[in-house]
Amino acid sequence: MIQDGIIYLKLSKEFSITPGPRKKEEGKFSGELFLNSLLIPKFQQALKENNKLVVDLDGSAGYASSFLDEAFRGLSSKFGKDIVLKNLEIITNEEPYLYEEIISYIKESSYEFA
Repeated sequence: MIQDGIIYLKLSKEFSITPGPRKKEEGKFSGELFLNSLLIPKFQQALKENNKLVVDLDGSAGYASSFLDEAFRGLSSKFGKDIVLKNLEIITNEEPYLYEEIISYIKESSYEFA
């Protein structure tokens, strides 16, 4: 959904209410699958259209740290932490501690020249 310069991604509706492990080979609804099938394409769209991407994590059954690490460190590794921090917003009202965890994954990534 796009509204007022924001692309909105509700993980529980567009991906799964039961996010899984880090890698696809480890199980369903992995962080790797989320990164490659939704997060990167939506982030690229946001950058192209000069929008922000808002990722709403509320409404799921919970998140493994490995899922969040794979998805958000992976995004930062592809685009660089400064670009990600500037153009990404996280909603996590149900589990507010996840916000700082995700920000740390983004900041700790190594930027890969794509």
